[in-house]
Amino acid sequence: MSTVCFWKNIFMSVHLVIISYFVAQFIGKALCRKKCRARVDDEQNCTIDDHKFGSISLGLSYQVTRFCCFILVASSLFKLIFLLLQGNQGNCSYLTSAMADASQLISWIFLLILIFRLAKTTTLKLSWIIRSWFICNFLQSAMCAALDISILLERSFLRVEQYMDIMSVFPCVVLFGLSVRGKTGISYDACRLKQPLLQTEQISESQRQSTEQKRNSPYGRASLPQLITFSWLNPLFVIGKRKPLEMNEVPDIAINDSSAFMSSLFNRCLNNVEERHGLSISSVYAAIFMLIRKKAAINASFAVVSAGASYVGPLLIDNFVKFLGGERQHGLKSGYLIATAFLCAKLVETVCQRQWVFGARQLGMRLRAALISHIYKKGLVLSNQSHQSHTSGEIINYMVVDIQRVTDVMWYSNIIWMLPVQISLAMYVLYKNLGVGALAGLAATAMVMACNVPIARAHKRFQSKIMEAKDKRMKGTAEVLRNMKILKLQAWDINYLHKIQDLRKNEYDCLWLSLRLQAVSAFIFWGAPLLIAIITFGTCIMQGIPLTTGRVLSALATFRMLQEPIMTLPDLLSVLAQGKVSADRIAEYLQEDEMKPDAVEFVPRNESEIDVVIEHGIFSWNQESAYPTLENIDLTVHRGMKVAICGTVGSGKSSLLSCILGEIPLLEGRVKISGRKAYVSQSPWIPSGNVRENIVFGNHFDMEKYEKTIEVCALKKDFELFANGDLTEIGERGINMSGGQKQRIQIARAVYQDADIYLLDDPFSALDAHTGTQLFKNCLMGALRDKTVLYITHQVEFLPEADLILVMKNGRISQVGKYDELLRQNIEFEALVGAHSEALQLVSNAETSSKSSTSIAAEKGVPEESNTNDSDAGEISDTFQIIRNQESEHDLSQDIVDKGRLTQEEEREKGSISKYVYWSYLTTVRGGALVPIIILSQTCFQVLQVASNYWMAWAAPPSNTTESPVPLEILFTVYVVLSLGCALCVLIRAMLVVKTGLLTSQHFFQKMLHSVIHAPMSFFDSTPTGRILNRASMDQSVLDLELPGKLGWCAFAVIQILGTIAVMSQVAWPVFAIFIPVTAICIWYQQYYTPTARELARLGEIQKAPILHHFSESLSGAPTIRAFEQKDRFSNTNLSLIDNHSRPWFHNISAMEWLSFRLNLLSNFVFGFSLILLVNLPAGFLNPSIAGLAVTYGINLNSQLASIIWNICNAENKIISVERIMQYTRIPSEAPLVIETFQPTVNWPQVGSICFTNLEAAGRQQLSSLVRGQIWESGIGSLWGFAP
Repeated sequence: MSTVCFWKNIFMSVHLVIISYFVAQFIGKALCRKKCRARVDDEQNCTIDDHKFGSISLGLSYQVTRFCCFILVASSLFKLIFLLLQGNQGNCSYLTSAMADASQLISWIFLLILIFRLAKTTTLKLSWIIRSWFICNFLQSAMCAALDISILLERSFLRVEQYMDIMSVFPCVVLFGLSVRGKTGISYDACRLKQPLLQTEQISESQRQSTEQKRNSPYGRASLPQLITFSWLNPLFVIGKRKPLEMNEVPDIAINDSSAFMSSLFNRCLNNVEERHGLSISSVYAAIFMLIRKKAAINASFAVVSAGASYVGPLLIDNFVKFLGGERQHGLKSGYLIATAFLCAKLVETVCQRQWVFGARQLGMRLRAALISHIYKKGLVLSNQSHQSHTSGEIINYMVVDIQRVTDVMWYSNIIWMLPVQISLAMYVLYKNLGVGALAGLAATAMVMACNVPIARAHKRFQSKIMEAKDKRMKGTAEVLRNMKILKLQAWDINYLHKIQDLRKNEYDCLWLSLRLQAVSAFIFWGAPLLIAIITFGTCIMQGIPLTTGRVLSALATFRMLQEPIMTLPDLLSVLAQGKVSADRIAEYLQEDEMKPDAVEFVPRNESEIDVVIEHGIFSWNQESAYPTLENIDLTVHRGMKVAICGTVGSGKSSLLSCILGEIPLLEGRVKISGRKAYVSQSPWIPSGNVRENIVFGNHFDMEKYEKTIEVCALKKDFELFANGDLTEIGERGINMSGGQKQRIQIARAVYQDADIYLLDDPFSALDAHTGTQLFKNCLMGALRDKTVLYITHQVEFLPEADLILVMKNGRISQVGKYDELLRQNIEFEALVGAHSEALQLVSNAETSSKSSTSIAAEKGVPEESNTNDSDAGEISDTFQIIRNQESEHDLSQDIVDKGRLTQEEEREKGSISKYVYWSYLTTVRGGALVPIIILSQTCFQVLQVASNYWMAWAAPPSNTTESPVPLEILFTVYVVLSLGCALCVLIRAMLVVKTGLLTSQHFFQKMLHSVIHAPMSFFDSTPTGRILNRASMDQSVLDLELPGKLGWCAFAVIQILGTIAVMSQVAWPVFAIFIPVTAICIWYQQYYTPTARELARLGEIQKAPILHHFSESLSGAPTIRAFEQKDRFSNTNLSLIDNHSRPWFHNISAMEWLSFRLNLLSNFVFGFSLILLVNLPAGFLNPSIAGLAVTYGINLNSQLASIIWNICNAENKIISVERIMQYTRIPSEAPLVIETFQPTVNWPQVGSICFTNLEAAGRQQLSSLVRGQIWESGIGSLWGFAP
């Protein structure tokens, strides 16, 4: 009864605090009203009830809240009246009982008044004081009910007020659930019609401010309690629950987490290390260490404290079992003290665990941002020789796979600090209980640890092979995607599909070796606790150390705690091996040679009238080659000169421009330029975006300047035909434009820059004669008349206007002079002009030959559609006119629906993951027949493990003075047999999981590969390569290595907790009763969490592709970016894309911790309730051995309960990769390669000819036809040419 009085005093103190708060609030509001009356002007602002609404709806939850509060007020009033009438019938003093009941009644009256007033205010959420009171009252009612039940079991009767306490539990449970939900149940519609209409400007300003407020970082502004509880995420959950999240609704990340901040910090660290030790692989590691050391130390501190707190339970189990067995020298106080120690340790463990896990993920995000930004920057300055040794596919693998594996080390590295703490504490607990037997356990643990050495080495070797195979596959895939049009036109797509399949087969073999090793290591380390237990108990039996129930249970709890670090050890070694391989690859890439910044000397514009000078220059693309690319180059270009460069193919013309740009390594000599450069490459580089963005290219938009630019570049007519003018979107690599359009846009980009020096690499090669002449006249000799221009050309007609002509031959300047001078020299230049004349003569001869063959064909009776009559000729002329008019329309495809938008937003599912996705994944291999076998294996493992522990708890004697129910030999033999059965089940399960998962992954890869290869060209025109590569790389890696384990753990965690609940409910049935509402709350939390987390995961996956796409484009256009000095702008764009990916990713992992923290608290509540219930049961009421076993399992209840929800949510996030791959298995296919009913004869073709009959063709389905009803037929051996 002293326990009842103790709790009455505690709860009376809580009631008094609540009453004091209500009184203080009442006084404060009264003072506010008094001040408001003195100020007439502020009356409306201070009056509480002045807010009027159009309509107020009192929902069911509000009605239920009011009803429950009324019931509890009535119950408290009845108890107080009964006490006053009947007097005190308990052992507590009359004053204590009266004050406790009175304080409870007064607090409930205050609360009921407050609940009634909620309907008159704008409050939509319960305040923290109401929610806190509901929770405290639930704990009070549960505690009182537990005490009353223990009294009932002891005396077999209860008083009336005790029955009232038990009945009050039900409304308290309801209020507890409503407090978790946090909503008042009141809804209203703001009376917009009763208020003056707002001005449009005010509304827009309000919306803008609202958007900016949403985009602020709530994490950066969070208080300490919000950081601990992750409640800073609550506003995001409110939005995500109401509707699917959009990217603009995801808040920003904090400044310290931004890619710009981390990139700058990592750059400083790398520079500091490089200055001291030079650039090497070890220096990159040192820079990474300097970057992460502070945050990593904080995470390690939390991890160590969490590991230490987790072993408080095993340390106290022996004392708790003795207490339950009757050793109660200090009465119930010792039991309460033990229970409090248990609960406090679990709370500390929960807080620290959530903080170190969150901190590790956050640190991984920071490191990923720093590494991606530096890999990108490195790609922009990579030398030509280094670029050849690292393909774009390999570099994409660095960004997608290798960086992910390096960042995974940030999480697993904390296990390194936790492992020695956990093993040391485990050995201490074992030595305290088992003495010398703990040394045998230590030896067994060391033996298990020693097994990691060969496993880690083998795993590292397999990981290297996997990454090599993946690099080759990604390289081949990237090449196929870049050249898909050529492959399809040549009908080579199937051949290259087989090549990719062969590369995947090599990767598959490496994956199987690695996963098979992983399954064997899982078998070893899942069975390791059983092995350690067998050796320890066997040693104790041989040494004669008594195995009492308390010692056995403490040892079993310790072995269960050891199971986690030992089981995570293979994963740790695997991640470290993968991380080491990936980090070495990244470090090797980061120390590759860069473009030499001093290859070109820059002279101030006002110090020289010479814009380009090359003195005795020797240049070579391959510095190790004995034959330089260019040699003996001497060139001086004065300001405003027009310099033409000509020569045969391979003579070094483009290399000459490259040496001025600083692209080609300088071996000897000097290169000096004075002024800003603009460059037009021979192969047009058109980054994704609209036409205007490509022309302006990061400069300030000037309409007058822009209009002049597009006019001199002959783009106005094209813009008129484009679907959305110059805002029409350009496809990837400008794939939806003709070569002439791309070249003109590229020239316009250079003209708009208003540079001083223009380097044009064969700018007129893709243009027809008329357009080329127009551009030469209006652009080179018009808009650029005052600029220095060096242009390469093969058109002789553009040479006479040049101030200087350079003739290149074999990497040297063979002739220099003006047009007339070079003709008189009669050497190389005259030969080039003669070759041009011969080419024109050949064209004339071919035309004559074509006409004569046409006449011969007419004589032989071959139909000649073009000469039958004048009307037919007119029709064909009209047709060609239509084609010319529609050329621009065809070249830059219109999309009537999307107004010029070719590349659509990446497909994104919304709402919950379809059950079809799960079903498709689970039933891919043998129709899902292996899945039940896997679940059965894990169930057998759990049953045998519980049976072995139950056997040891039951068979061990309660104390040293009592005999064991069975001989020690039988006790030990049965335990060994059950343990071996557990290990066998683990082996079967592990092998089936990895094999089934890999076969499923291979099946999805094959389907996606065939679907993509057989997709029509319209799919590749509108789909950036980065999206496909992201699925083929990152998503496929998730299916290969992660998803089978994640889905398996969902089932395994459920089976584990069912075993725990079964053991705990056997000795304390109220635990099962309290577990039902707690489980319901967990399910509600999971349902509340899932919509937001699911959309965040999808947004995170979608935001990966733009990073890869932008990086791929930047690599291909790096010379242009460097020439225009736009490296900083493109780097900033990359940083912005990284932040766009980090935003949903960061809030997704934060949401996981938000959920895990709350689930851990609920499981701690269940565990604490169980302990208090066991403490209050009479001595001898339960078998202390079985009760101790329940506590042993209850120690891990919080981690198991959190593990279920966490694994389900994590698996749902990972299953998105299956969803994304399935999207690309349903691409509409092009026409079949072989049509059985229309196969040609065996001897086909006999002759070569082309025949068009009623041809009608368009660029895409949405476009109008470019060719309509044409009937053409080529003669045998005839030559056809097409010209605009």
